[in-house]
Amino acid sequence: MRRVLLFAYFYPPLAGGGVHRVLSFTRHLPAHGWACTVVCAGENDYWVTDDSLTAVVPRETEVLRVAGGSGLSAWLRLRREDAKGRRSGRAFTPLRAAADWLMLPDSYAGWAKRARATVASRIARGGIDVLLSSSPPDSVHVAAADVAHETAVPWVADFRDPWVGLQFRTPPTPWHAAAHRTMESRVLAGAALVLAASRTHADALAARAEHRPRAVLHLPNGFEPAPLESRADATDRFRVVFTGSLSLMDELGTLIDAVAAVLERDPGARAVLEVDLLGPYDREWEARARARGLDGVLRFAGARAHAEARRAQRAADLLLLWRPHGEGYRTMVPGKLYEYLASGRPVLALLPGADEAAELVRRAGGVVIAPGDGRALEAELMRGLARWRTAGRAPDLVPDWLGAHTREHLAGALARALDRVATGARA
Repeated sequence: MRRVLLFAYFYPPLAGGGVHRVLSFTRHLPAHGWACTVVCAGENDYWVTDDSLTAVVPRETEVLRVAGGSGLSAWLRLRREDAKGRRSGRAFTPLRAAADWLMLPDSYAGWAKRARATVASRIARGGIDVLLSSSPPDSVHVAAADVAHETAVPWVADFRDPWVGLQFRTPPTPWHAAAHRTMESRVLAGAALVLAASRTHADALAARAEHRPRAVLHLPNGFEPAPLESRADATDRFRVVFTGSLSLMDELGTLIDAVAAVLERDPGARAVLEVDLLGPYDREWEARARARGLDGVLRFAGARAHAEARRAQRAADLLLLWRPHGEGYRTMVPGKLYEYLASGRPVLALLPGADEAAELVRRAGGVVIAPGDGRALEAELMRGLARWRTAGRAPDLVPDWLGAHTREHLAGALARALDRVATGARA
């Protein structure tokens, strides 16, 4: 059996959307002939954790943890968040701005430099056929490029999202922008294969005029089929559910205003409307909801185990989807979208209409409205509530094409790509 070394900051018990892709690789690649070694962060080096995810890490996975070294881990050691995953968004913003100035390509650069030594040491012990680095953070790719150059082990660069410093943030100076472009170009040109989680990003990489990757593969995030269990029973509440990180998400303000407007137009809705938000959040949003009189209707559940979030998705009458605002995010397909679609429940997305994620929602029969459009969100909530009052819980509807997006199926595609990379290195 061949072995791939996965170099990624996020791995259980760390939680959040960035964990599940690499976790799925380690769960399913062995069935396709690839054993896995993971070099990752320490168990307390992120502000959201989920111990239940550790239980699904295969016993045969070799896990090498490198604790500390990132700007985030240093911050956490100074100031722990509470058990629900709450933090102050205002306090975090200046730290991120400082990191953009002082740390390239990101605040994880110190950790990546330390972890690079662990990666190199493990490769020196032998038995590693391919090195795969997975971002964010992009600093893992920079470190992996150095290791690949030093060891001649074939290297795959996996982009869950495009290069963060160029796509999702504005570099503070032209010098910073040039430094990011230089690092990104080195990664794209140096890797034997580049993986992209969205079709939009993969196509953009393949069309680059300069520093175009040698090979690009679109590998969606996909989903794990939920355990077999009965469909959620109807309740006396119209349940609207969002799962995932709520921190620094402007769309949460749109939701708060829309729910307040629904209650103003339909006072009876207070007795039956239930908006559950499962995920880490900023305290400011909770205070804003309370100020609008939404206690008992809009509920911040905080960080929850992934299995609990999946159960909430299946029990929902309406699932909400959004992502941060900005042109750079057009290439992002949130990983939870595939879980939403697999739940069979109706999806309402606040996304730009031409984006890839929006097209997937529409293709599955969901509704897309413009980001920040509070009136449209209010109207859709009213419409969904009216249908529920008349006909009860909507039937489950899972699109036929979703079967090709299970993580086990996608791991097979990745394994075949790794076979080609490993064989090419030996040719």
